[in-house]
Amino acid sequence: MVKNKLSIHNKSDKPNNIVLKENEIIERCLEIERQLPSFMRDFFLYLKSGVALSTRLAYLEDVLFFCKYLVNESSLTEAPTATAISIEDFNKISAKDINRFLGDYCSRYTMERDEFVKIIENRNRSLARKKSSLSVLFKFLYRDEILEKNITDGFNPIRLPKPQPDAIKRLEIDEVAKMLDFVETGEGFTEKEKVYWEKTKLRDKAIIILFVTYGLRVSELQQLNISSFNFNRGDFRIYRKRSKEVLMPLNKTCEKVIKEYIRNERAPENTVNEADKDALFLSMQNKRMTIRAIRNLVKKYTSLALGTSKNNGYSPHKLRATAATSLIQQGFSIYDVQNLLDHDNVTTTQLYAAHKKNVKREIVKNFEWLDEN
Repeated sequence: MVKNKLSIHNKSDKPNNIVLKENEIIERCLEIERQLPSFMRDFFLYLKSGVALSTRLAYLEDVLFFCKYLVNESSLTEAPTATAISIEDFNKISAKDINRFLGDYCSRYTMERDEFVKIIENRNRSLARKKSSLSVLFKFLYRDEILEKNITDGFNPIRLPKPQPDAIKRLEIDEVAKMLDFVETGEGFTEKEKVYWEKTKLRDKAIIILFVTYGLRVSELQQLNISSFNFNRGDFRIYRKRSKEVLMPLNKTCEKVIKEYIRNERAPENTVNEADKDALFLSMQNKRMTIRAIRNLVKKYTSLALGTSKNNGYSPHKLRATAATSLIQQGFSIYDVQNLLDHDNVTTTQLYAAHKKNVKREIVKNFEWLDEN
Protein backbone atom coordinates (compact mmCIF):
# COMPACT_ATOMS: atom_id res chain seq x y z
CA MET A 1 0.00 0.00 0.00
CA VAL A 2 1.41 3.38 -1.07
CA LYS A 3 1.38 5.99 1.71
CA ASN A 4 0.03 9.43 0.92
CA LYS A 5 2.49 12.31 1.14
CA LEU A 6 2.21 14.12 4.46
CA SER A 7 0.94 17.68 4.42
CA ILE A 8 1.58 19.77 7.53
CA HIS A 9 -0.96 22.32 8.73
CA ASN A 10 0.98 23.63 11.71
CA LYS A 11 -0.68 26.24 13.93
CA SER A 12 1.69 25.66 16.88
CA ASP A 13 4.96 27.46 17.65
CA LYS A 14 6.92 24.26 16.94
CA PRO A 15 8.89 24.13 13.69
CA ASN A 16 7.68 21.61 11.09
CA ASN A 17 10.66 19.27 11.58
CA ILE A 18 9.75 18.81 15.28
CA VAL A 19 6.10 18.18 14.36
CA LEU A 20 7.18 15.58 11.77
CA LYS A 21 9.50 13.82 14.24
CA GLU A 22 6.75 13.64 16.86
CA ASN A 23 4.35 12.33 14.23
CA GLU A 24 6.78 9.49 13.40
CA ILE A 25 6.84 8.46 17.08
CA ILE A 26 3.04 8.70 17.36
CA GLU A 27 2.62 6.52 14.24
CA ARG A 28 4.97 3.94 15.75
CA CYS A 29 2.96 4.00 19.01
CA LEU A 30 -0.31 3.45 17.13
CA GLU A 31 1.25 0.60 15.15
CA ILE A 32 2.27 -1.15 18.40
CA GLU A 33 -1.14 -0.52 20.00
CA ARG A 34 -2.80 -2.33 17.08
CA GLN A 35 -0.74 -5.42 17.96
CA LEU A 36 -1.80 -5.46 21.63
CA PRO A 37 -4.98 -6.78 23.34
CA SER A 38 -8.04 -4.51 23.16
CA PHE A 39 -8.54 -4.57 26.97
CA MET A 40 -5.42 -2.34 27.22
CA ARG A 41 -7.14 0.50 25.34
CA ASP A 42 -7.58 2.70 28.44
CA PHE A 43 -3.94 2.07 29.32
CA PHE A 44 -3.00 3.48 25.91
CA LEU A 45 -5.05 6.62 26.68
CA TYR A 46 -3.30 6.94 30.04
CA LEU A 47 0.13 6.83 28.37
CA LYS A 48 -0.98 9.31 25.72
CA SER A 49 -1.89 11.96 28.29
CA GLY A 50 0.27 10.96 31.26
CA VAL A 51 3.85 10.53 30.05
CA ALA A 52 6.31 12.02 27.56
CA LEU A 53 6.04 10.83 23.96
CA SER A 54 9.37 8.99 24.03
CA THR A 55 8.40 7.29 27.32
CA ARG A 56 5.06 6.25 25.81
CA LEU A 57 6.87 4.54 22.94
CA ALA A 58 9.36 2.84 25.29
CA TYR A 59 6.54 1.47 27.52
CA LEU A 60 4.57 0.19 24.53
CA GLU A 61 7.64 -1.55 23.08
CA ASP A 62 8.28 -3.28 26.42
CA VAL A 63 4.63 -4.36 26.79
CA LEU A 64 4.57 -5.76 23.24
CA PHE A 65 7.83 -7.62 23.90
CA PHE A 66 6.27 -9.17 27.03
CA CYS A 67 3.08 -10.15 25.18
CA LYS A 68 5.10 -11.81 22.41
CA TYR A 69 6.98 -13.70 25.11
CA LEU A 70 3.65 -14.91 26.55
CA VAL A 71 2.59 -16.19 23.12
CA ASN A 72 5.87 -17.65 21.86
CA GLU A 73 7.90 -18.63 24.92
CA SER A 74 5.50 -19.39 27.79
CA SER A 75 2.58 -21.66 28.66
CA LEU A 76 0.61 -18.78 30.21
CA THR A 77 -1.65 -18.34 27.18
CA GLU A 78 -2.87 -20.34 24.20
CA ALA A 79 -3.48 -17.19 22.16
CA PRO A 80 -1.92 -17.38 18.68
CA THR A 81 -0.98 -13.67 18.67
CA ALA A 82 -0.45 -10.88 21.18
CA THR A 83 -3.70 -9.25 20.07
CA ALA A 84 -5.67 -12.37 21.04
CA ILE A 85 -4.42 -12.52 24.66
CA SER A 86 -7.45 -12.39 26.97
CA ILE A 87 -8.14 -10.75 30.32
CA GLU A 88 -8.38 -14.25 31.80
CA ASP A 89 -4.83 -14.98 30.60
CA PHE A 90 -3.54 -11.81 32.29
CA ASN A 91 -5.39 -12.64 35.52
CA LYS A 92 -3.49 -15.94 35.68
CA ILE A 93 -0.10 -14.19 35.60
CA SER A 94 1.68 -14.13 38.96
CA ALA A 95 4.61 -12.11 40.28
CA LYS A 96 6.69 -15.27 39.98
CA ASP A 97 5.96 -15.38 36.23
CA ILE A 98 7.16 -11.77 35.83
CA ASN A 99 10.31 -12.49 37.84
CA ARG A 100 11.05 -15.49 35.61
CA PHE A 101 10.47 -13.39 32.52
CA LEU A 102 12.87 -10.67 33.73
CA GLY A 103 15.45 -12.90 35.41
CA ASP A 104 15.56 -15.92 33.11
CA TYR A 105 14.36 -14.80 29.70
CA CYS A 106 15.22 -11.09 29.37
CA SER A 107 18.74 -11.37 30.73
CA ARG A 108 19.76 -13.40 27.66
CA TYR A 109 17.67 -14.42 24.66
CA THR A 110 18.08 -15.03 20.93
CA MET A 111 16.36 -13.57 17.88
CA GLU A 112 16.38 -15.13 14.43
CA ARG A 113 17.23 -12.66 11.68
CA ASP A 114 17.31 -13.93 8.09
CA GLU A 115 20.24 -16.35 7.95
CA PHE A 116 21.70 -15.75 11.41
CA VAL A 117 20.73 -15.84 15.08
CA LYS A 118 21.26 -12.70 17.15
CA ILE A 119 22.14 -13.14 20.84
CA ILE A 120 20.86 -10.32 23.06
CA GLU A 121 22.09 -9.78 26.61
CA ASN A 122 20.50 -7.17 28.85
CA ARG A 123 22.17 -5.50 31.80
CA ASN A 124 20.32 -4.54 34.97
CA ARG A 125 19.51 -1.07 33.64
CA SER A 126 17.58 -2.55 30.69
CA LEU A 127 15.87 -5.09 32.94
CA ALA A 128 14.87 -2.33 35.35
CA ARG A 129 13.22 -0.41 32.52
CA LYS A 130 11.24 -3.47 31.43
CA LYS A 131 10.22 -4.05 35.04
CA SER A 132 9.11 -0.43 35.32
CA SER A 133 7.00 -0.70 32.15
CA LEU A 134 5.27 -3.85 33.40
CA SER A 135 4.74 -2.35 36.86
CA VAL A 136 2.96 0.64 35.32
CA LEU A 137 0.81 -1.66 33.17
CA PHE A 138 -0.20 -4.08 35.95
CA LYS A 139 -0.91 -1.28 38.44
CA PHE A 140 -3.11 0.47 35.89
CA LEU A 141 -5.06 -2.68 35.01
CA TYR A 142 -5.60 -3.38 38.72
CA ARG A 143 -6.69 0.20 39.38
CA ASP A 144 -9.15 -0.04 36.48
CA GLU A 145 -10.52 -3.32 37.94
CA ILE A 146 -9.44 -5.30 34.86
CA LEU A 147 -7.14 -7.41 37.04
CA GLU A 148 -8.33 -8.94 40.29
CA LYS A 149 -5.12 -8.33 42.27
CA ASN A 150 -2.02 -6.15 42.28
CA ILE A 151 0.97 -8.45 41.79
CA THR A 152 3.60 -5.71 41.48
CA ASP A 153 4.59 -5.87 45.17
CA GLY A 154 5.99 -9.32 44.45
CA PHE A 155 8.32 -8.19 41.66
CA ASN A 156 11.95 -8.86 42.56
CA PRO A 157 14.11 -5.77 43.09
CA ILE A 158 16.70 -5.08 40.41
CA ARG A 159 19.80 -3.53 41.83
CA LEU A 160 21.34 -0.71 39.83
CA PRO A 161 24.91 0.45 40.49
CA LYS A 162 25.09 3.83 42.17
CA PRO A 163 26.57 6.35 39.70
CA GLN A 164 30.15 7.17 40.64
CA PRO A 165 31.79 10.47 39.72
CA ASP A 166 35.00 8.66 38.74
CA ALA A 167 33.05 6.60 36.19
CA ILE A 168 31.79 9.63 34.28
CA LYS A 169 33.49 9.81 30.91
CA ARG A 170 34.22 13.30 29.63
CA LEU A 171 37.00 15.32 28.11
CA GLU A 172 39.36 17.43 30.20
CA ILE A 173 39.58 21.12 29.30
CA ASP A 174 42.97 20.61 27.57
CA GLU A 175 41.48 17.74 25.54
CA VAL A 176 38.64 20.02 24.39
CA ALA A 177 41.28 22.52 23.22
CA LYS A 178 43.07 19.73 21.32
CA MET A 179 39.80 18.65 19.71
CA LEU A 180 39.07 22.20 18.52
CA ASP A 181 42.61 22.38 17.06
CA PHE A 182 41.93 19.22 15.06
CA VAL A 183 38.66 20.73 13.77
CA GLU A 184 40.54 23.90 12.75
CA THR A 185 43.59 22.29 11.13
CA GLY A 186 42.47 18.85 9.92
CA GLU A 187 45.61 17.44 11.52
CA GLY A 188 45.41 13.69 12.12
CA PHE A 189 43.28 13.00 9.06
CA THR A 190 44.38 10.99 6.03
CA GLU A 191 44.60 12.79 2.68
CA LYS A 192 41.27 11.23 1.68
CA GLU A 193 39.64 12.36 4.94
CA LYS A 194 41.03 15.88 4.48
CA VAL A 195 39.14 16.25 1.19
CA TYR A 196 35.88 15.71 3.10
CA TRP A 197 37.03 17.80 6.08
CA GLU A 198 37.75 20.80 3.80
CA LYS A 199 34.06 20.83 2.80
CA THR A 200 32.63 20.46 6.31
CA LYS A 201 35.14 22.03 8.75
CA LEU A 202 32.99 25.11 9.54
CA ARG A 203 29.92 22.93 10.12
CA ASP A 204 31.90 20.52 12.30
CA LYS A 205 33.37 23.38 14.33
CA ALA A 206 29.93 24.88 14.98
CA ILE A 207 28.55 21.49 16.06
CA ILE A 208 31.41 20.76 18.47
CA ILE A 209 31.31 24.24 20.03
CA LEU A 210 27.53 24.08 20.57
CA PHE A 211 27.94 20.71 22.31
CA VAL A 212 30.75 21.77 24.67
CA THR A 213 29.18 25.17 25.43
CA TYR A 214 25.57 24.20 26.12
CA GLY A 215 25.74 20.44 26.78
CA LEU A 216 22.93 19.91 24.26
CA ARG A 217 21.41 16.48 23.78
CA VAL A 218 22.09 15.10 20.30
CA SER A 219 18.39 15.28 19.36
CA GLU A 220 18.26 18.94 20.44
CA LEU A 221 21.19 19.82 18.19
CA GLN A 222 19.97 17.72 15.25
CA GLN A 223 16.60 19.51 15.27
CA LEU A 224 18.09 23.03 15.14
CA ASN A 225 16.93 25.27 12.29
CA ILE A 226 18.25 28.54 10.89
CA SER A 227 14.99 30.07 12.12
CA SER A 228 15.80 28.79 15.65
CA PHE A 229 18.34 31.63 15.93
CA ASN A 230 17.54 35.28 16.59
CA PHE A 231 20.89 37.01 16.26
CA ASN A 232 19.41 40.46 16.95
CA ARG A 233 18.17 39.32 20.36
CA GLY A 234 21.18 37.06 20.95
CA ASP A 235 19.35 33.79 21.63
CA PHE A 236 18.17 30.55 20.03
CA ARG A 237 15.26 28.20 20.63
CA ILE A 238 15.51 24.48 21.40
CA TYR A 239 12.90 21.82 22.13
CA ARG A 240 13.73 19.53 25.03
CA LYS A 241 12.12 16.44 26.50
CA ARG A 242 8.32 16.53 26.78
CA SER A 243 8.34 19.16 23.96
CA LYS A 244 9.54 21.81 26.43
CA GLU A 245 10.49 24.99 24.57
CA VAL A 246 13.59 26.77 25.92
CA LEU A 247 15.38 29.96 24.87
CA MET A 248 19.18 29.74 25.17
CA PRO A 249 21.39 32.86 25.18
CA LEU A 250 24.05 33.07 22.46
CA ASN A 251 27.61 33.93 23.40
CA LYS A 252 30.01 35.61 20.94
CA THR A 253 31.89 32.40 20.09
CA CYS A 254 28.77 30.44 19.17
CA GLU A 255 27.30 33.34 17.20
CA LYS A 256 30.56 33.70 15.26
CA VAL A 257 30.96 30.02 14.30
CA ILE A 258 27.31 29.62 13.29
CA LYS A 259 27.35 32.76 11.12
CA GLU A 260 30.64 31.69 9.50
CA TYR A 261 29.16 28.28 8.67
CA ILE A 262 25.91 29.72 7.24
CA ARG A 263 27.69 32.37 5.14
CA ASN A 264 30.68 30.43 3.87
CA GLU A 265 29.88 26.72 3.81
CA ARG A 266 26.20 25.82 4.13
CA ALA A 267 24.53 25.01 0.82
CA PRO A 268 22.47 27.85 -0.74
CA GLU A 269 18.72 27.61 -0.15
CA ASN A 270 17.93 26.99 -3.82
CA THR A 271 19.98 23.76 -3.77
CA VAL A 272 18.16 22.30 -0.74
CA ASN A 273 14.83 20.48 -0.95
CA GLU A 274 11.77 22.09 0.65
CA ALA A 275 11.72 19.78 3.72
CA ASP A 276 15.32 20.66 4.68
CA LYS A 277 15.55 24.33 3.65
CA ASP A 278 15.41 25.53 7.25
CA ALA A 279 17.68 22.80 8.69
CA LEU A 280 20.82 24.30 10.23
CA PHE A 281 23.25 21.42 9.84
CA LEU A 282 23.23 19.74 6.45
CA SER A 283 24.96 16.63 5.16
CA MET A 284 27.01 16.54 1.95
CA GLN A 285 23.77 15.54 0.21
CA ASN A 286 22.17 18.82 1.38
CA LYS A 287 19.79 17.03 3.74
CA ARG A 288 19.32 17.53 7.48
CA MET A 289 22.09 15.62 9.25
CA THR A 290 20.91 12.44 10.95
CA ILE A 291 21.55 11.69 14.62
CA ARG A 292 23.79 8.82 13.53
CA ALA A 293 25.92 11.13 11.35
CA ILE A 294 26.32 13.60 14.24
CA ARG A 295 27.36 10.77 16.58
CA ASN A 296 29.97 9.56 14.08
CA LEU A 297 31.31 13.11 13.67
CA VAL A 298 31.70 13.54 17.45
CA LYS A 299 33.36 10.12 17.82
CA LYS A 300 35.81 11.02 15.05
CA TYR A 301 36.99 14.28 16.66
CA THR A 302 36.98 13.02 20.28
CA SER A 303 39.05 9.99 19.26
CA LEU A 304 41.72 12.35 17.88
CA ALA A 305 41.73 14.38 21.12
CA LEU A 306 42.00 11.20 23.19
CA GLY A 307 44.62 9.62 20.90
CA THR A 308 42.58 6.48 20.39
CA SER A 309 40.71 4.65 17.62
CA LYS A 310 37.45 6.01 16.18
CA ASN A 311 35.52 3.15 17.78
CA ASN A 312 36.71 4.35 21.19
CA GLY A 313 35.81 7.99 20.62
CA TYR A 314 33.15 9.57 22.83
CA SER A 315 29.46 10.02 22.08
CA PRO A 316 27.68 13.42 22.10
CA HIS A 317 26.40 12.60 25.60
CA LYS A 318 30.01 12.59 26.84
CA LEU A 319 30.33 16.13 25.50
CA ARG A 320 27.27 16.97 27.61
CA ALA A 321 29.20 15.68 30.63
CA THR A 322 32.23 17.65 29.42
CA ALA A 323 30.22 20.88 29.37
CA ALA A 324 28.87 20.22 32.88
CA THR A 325 32.22 19.44 34.52
CA SER A 326 33.98 22.30 32.71
CA LEU A 327 31.41 24.84 33.92
CA ILE A 328 31.62 23.57 37.51
CA GLN A 329 35.43 23.58 37.45
CA GLN A 330 35.29 27.22 36.34
CA GLY A 331 33.22 28.15 39.40
CA PHE A 332 29.58 28.04 38.27
CA SER A 333 27.14 26.66 40.85
CA ILE A 334 25.48 23.27 40.39
CA TYR A 335 22.10 25.00 40.27
CA ASP A 336 23.20 27.20 37.36
CA VAL A 337 24.51 24.13 35.53
CA GLN A 338 21.34 22.18 36.36
CA ASN A 339 19.30 24.96 34.76
CA LEU A 340 21.49 25.10 31.64
CA LEU A 341 21.48 21.33 31.07
CA ASP A 342 17.82 20.82 32.05
CA HIS A 343 18.48 18.13 34.66
CA ASP A 344 15.25 17.08 36.41
CA ASN A 345 17.14 16.39 39.63
CA VAL A 346 20.08 18.32 41.05
CA THR A 347 21.66 15.06 42.25
CA THR A 348 22.50 14.34 38.60
CA THR A 349 24.38 17.63 38.41
CA GLN A 350 26.10 16.90 41.74
CA LEU A 351 27.84 13.92 40.14
CA TYR A 352 29.65 16.32 37.82
CA ALA A 353 30.44 18.65 40.74
CA ALA A 354 32.08 15.76 42.59
CA HIS A 355 34.28 14.96 39.60
CA LYS A 356 37.11 17.42 40.08
CA LYS A 357 40.54 16.75 38.71
CA ASN A 358 42.99 15.13 41.17
CA VAL A 359 40.56 15.63 44.08
CA LYS A 360 41.61 12.33 45.73
CA ARG A 361 45.28 13.21 45.42
CA GLU A 362 44.68 16.63 47.01
CA ILE A 363 42.68 15.15 49.91
CA VAL A 364 45.32 12.53 50.78
CA LYS A 365 48.22 14.98 50.28
CA ASN A 366 46.73 17.39 52.82
CA PHE A 367 45.84 14.71 55.36
CA GLU A 368 49.21 13.44 56.64
CA TRP A 369 49.25 11.66 60.01
CA LEU A 370 53.03 11.80 60.50
CA ASP A 371 55.17 14.92 60.36
CA GLU A 372 58.04 14.56 57.87
CA ASN A 373 60.48 15.83 60.52
